[in-house]
Amino acid sequence: MQQLLPIALRRSTHPKITSVLVDICKYFNAICSKAIVVEDMERLEKSIVITLCNLEKIFPPSLFTIMIHLVVHLASEAKVAGPVHYRWIYPIERYLLTLKKYVRTRSHPEGSIAEKYLADESMTFCSRFLHNVETKSNRTERYIDGYNGASTHSSLTKLEHGQLHRYIIFNLDIIEIFRNLPSYRRPKTKVRI
Repeated sequence: MQQLLPIALRRSTHPKITSVLVDICKYFNAICSKAIVVEDMERLEKSIVITLCNLEKIFPPSLFTIMIHLVVHLASEAKVAGPVHYRWIYPIERYLLTLKKYVRTRSHPEGSIAEKYLADESMTFCSRFLHNVETKSNRTERYIDGYNGASTHSSLTKLEHGQLHRYIIFNLDIIEIFRNLPSYRRPKTKVRI
């Protein structure tokens, strides 16, 4: 997300707001990098304080809870404990969501979770031995370029090319602006039917 947000905000908001949000994205990019450099983390500790002050100038005070303040400590934590992606809780939370979806009986959720988990594991185990049956684990890819992943090349005949060209001209809405040009601006082309 921190890679895409600066691109999305580039021309959509005021430059001051964009610069502050881009600074936060840069901070999280550096924190989440695979290699941690101690000098960079010390520089980030100082710069994030200024970034959060600029953020407080722009956004209302109701946005700032104690969680916003904890961003200041992420750089020092990365210095001590190493890269952040080894300590993320998000994969665990995602898996807990999967387990939560297994619940069918709200009065005994642990039994429902155990039953569904056992059923999924059993189906996965059995599907590995069923070679002639399509299952979730041995399903083929949806998008295959050509046969066995090999791309193929085909060319159009002149007739097919003309039919394709006419279809595009007469049926695509994006061509409408060119169809409505005055005749003196319209390019001279021969149309064969």
